[in-house]
Amino acid sequence: MKLSIRNRFDATVESVAIGPAMTAIHARLTGGQLITAAITSEAAVDLQLQPHSAVQVLIKSTEVSVSVDPVGRVSVRNVLPGTVVAVDHGEIMSTLKVGLPGGDVLTAVITKESAQELALDVGVAVTALVKSTDVAIGVA
Repeated sequence: MKLSIRNRFDATVESVAIGPAMTAIHARLTGGQLITAAITSEAAVDLQLQPHSAVQVLIKSTEVSVSVDPVGRVSVRNVLPGTVVAVDHGEIMSTLKVGLPGGDVLTAVITKESAQELALDVGVAVTALVKSTDVAIGVA
């Protein structure tokens, strides 16, 4: 299956916390980062998610925010430090490639205005932020 989602990472489920409506999934990327996904409990049951299950973590590039300043206490579950490895400025939007420790690369699409205000360029240390509800889980 071909998808328009730029961020697709192989991962292994570490824990599954099932609630009446929503389920929290903690999955470790092959690069070592822990990702939290909040999906419906119905989807979690349908996917038969269990600890040690192989999954794909899917994140739309438009759902990734970027900070150049230290991130304090925040409700966002996925706070991923990295370094900008590529920048492509379009007329309105900019595409950033953020290298994560361990080798994974996360794509973020933000406004060109924001990228310029943050002076984002190759080599700049950033923190990528992704809400757990913006993370999808796939299984083969």
